[in-house]
Amino acid sequence: MALTGFWIRQVQWPLMEVLKENRTRPYMRELQAAQHLSREELASRQREKLRSLLDHAVSHVPAYMANADVWREYRDAPERFLQKLPPLDKTRFRRNPDAYLSRGIRTDKLIPNRTGGSTGEPTRFYLDRPAVEHYEAARWLGLSWHGIRIGDPCVMLWGSPLELNRQQARTYRWKERWLKNRLLLSAYELDERSLDTQLQRIRRFRPAYLYGYASALYTLAQMMLRRRITLGIPLKAVVSTAESLHEHQRQAIAAAFEAPVVNEYGARDGGIIAYQCPAGNMHAFSENSYLEVVDPLTHIPVFPGVPGALLVTDLHNRAMPRLRYQLGDIVALSAKTCPCGISFPLLETIDGREDDMFISQHGHFVHGHYFNHIVRNLESFRTFQIVQHEPQRLSLRLVKEPDRFLPADEAKLLAGIRSALGEVSVQVSYVDHIPPASSGKTRYAIRECPLTSVQPPE
Repeated sequence: MALTGFWIRQVQWPLMEVLKENRTRPYMRELQAAQHLSREELASRQREKLRSLLDHAVSHVPAYMANADVWREYRDAPERFLQKLPPLDKTRFRRNPDAYLSRGIRTDKLIPNRTGGSTGEPTRFYLDRPAVEHYEAARWLGLSWHGIRIGDPCVMLWGSPLELNRQQARTYRWKERWLKNRLLLSAYELDERSLDTQLQRIRRFRPAYLYGYASALYTLAQMMLRRRITLGIPLKAVVSTAESLHEHQRQAIAAAFEAPVVNEYGARDGGIIAYQCPAGNMHAFSENSYLEVVDPLTHIPVFPGVPGALLVTDLHNRAMPRLRYQLGDIVALSAKTCPCGISFPLLETIDGREDDMFISQHGHFVHGHYFNHIVRNLESFRTFQIVQHEPQRLSLRLVKEPDRFLPADEAKLLAGIRSALGEVSVQVSYVDHIPPASSGKTRYAIRECPLTSVQPPE
């Protein structure tokens, strides 16, 4: 794997910069230089980027052009102007996404993306290359804080590309393996009977770090701890992403893999927002995004340390700017400084996605994200929530997409659920909306029974 990493760093990435004008590494160097600036300098740089973005938005983006007169009045105070705009939630964005495309932009030159987010509600949007490359630069900078380099071998406990056919999936895995030096293990099927085989694959690959869903890493760690099995190879870190990392999960993962656990915070529709440093604090990449935390009901900004709804303004996506975009996460900002020497501002708490592991009738565990992959490729449903009350009994609540609903999609969804979980009972109900949990988030996958309810058959 060392030779593959050397090839990626010394040949592949330099070629991408020449042939495809990829600027991930230059953006990373800019972030490296900025991370040691004073807070005042960082705030000034962020303000200038925000002013430039707002200039563009009110001049070229239909959704914001009506605010041009107000912008002229507040141009010297871009933060105050931003607060005069209502938060952009996913429902409002989905009603008319084209209004957020910059005039004259060619969508065939953009990068399409789609996410169910933590609510399971499909959201389609576009990114331009500078935005994506800034996201990647932030990720690699965060990883570099833990001694991880571009091209270092990585085992990903991740989602299978369910929407791809067999040939496309094979090509996808080949690219991950040889162009990115990543070995993919499915987070949808974690089976204790195949634990030895899975760990042997990891050992043969000899990764520098693991990367995956928090709950999937935790489930694998629990299996290892129950069996008193260790990986037996040194890891620079285990990187948890895509959902909340709870302290009990962190402790189990650290114990099982004998490595530091690093939290990455981001979203498909928000980019890489923050990374944990070696001192244990979450640094927000203020060079890439402008963050606000507001009261979920009144949308009034809250003080540092007070949890609220996170609003994200991507400072680099000029193709489809989304100002004050509401991810659906509850976080708290921090006024503290970090002893690690990195000056990027801190997040105090993060209440991200609450994916759960489900229990199948076959004796293995299925990551809750599996169901999101199915639903986001069905046009009939706006959102959903699946609850596993007992291993064999579930309830499924669906919110229809009124103009696109097809009864056959329900059958496809149920078939997908039973394909993963076995012959389970699923009580289906159609509702107008899915109410949020006490955290303020709407969870789409909930397990109410303990993971130990089903033991793998002998």
